[in-house]
Amino acid sequence: MKPSNNKVPKHIGIVMDGNRRFAKRLMLKPYKGHEWGAKKVEKIVDWCLEKNVKELTLYALSLENFNRPKQEFGYLMNLFRKEFENFKTNPKLRFTKVNFIGRIKMFPEDIQETMNYLMKKTKDNNKFILNFAMAYGGRAEVIDAIKKLAKDIKNNKLDINKINEESFGKNLYMNDEPDLIIRTGGEKRTSNFLIWQSYYAEWAFLDILFPEFEKEDFLKCLEDYSKRERRFGR
Repeated sequence: MKPSNNKVPKHIGIVMDGNRRFAKRLMLKPYKGHEWGAKKVEKIVDWCLEKNVKELTLYALSLENFNRPKQEFGYLMNLFRKEFENFKTNPKLRFTKVNFIGRIKMFPEDIQETMNYLMKKTKDNNKFILNFAMAYGGRAEVIDAIKKLAKDIKNNKLDINKINEESFGKNLYMNDEPDLIIRTGGEKRTSNFLIWQSYYAEWAFLDILFPEFEKEDFLKCLEDYSKRERRFGR
């Protein structure tokens, strides 16, 4: 899916920043904030469906997050277990294709099994695509794509002269390109998210924390996007 000039973005990415700070504000353990973030995800899916957005990519866990303190990391893994297990019976799976992009082999085996189950069960759905970027890093994605290409060249499956943007993109975790990326949390940086795919994406940086992200904020981002002129280098 290539970037489009449509007034409504076909593909939205979200950097879900601010969960830990939200919990601190409530005088709770920082990692407790991820619960509020998880609850927000299904609402965002509903908003996308309502506005006819076709694809959503959520930056759920970066590679760097694997260095979080042991207690917080364990809490996150248990939260993923619970949320993905519950997702198995979500009625939206009847029409939603679910992908997990990143180095998902880094997760405990039981979580990998649930991820693979959801991907296999929904692989033929096409009304809506939901991507979870987990154990994800944009640079790592590029390196992994290069390794795949190098292996194909070594095995005489690919002529080095045939490498171009199209063949490279097919070896990424995800080849679809977002039209709009929203980052909550007040930071003004891209944080290694979709560095290849977002080359012409429009960005919206919001000062609110992710658990505070509401439908009116989402709609404002879409309204602002609709007013932008996308030149794609022209």
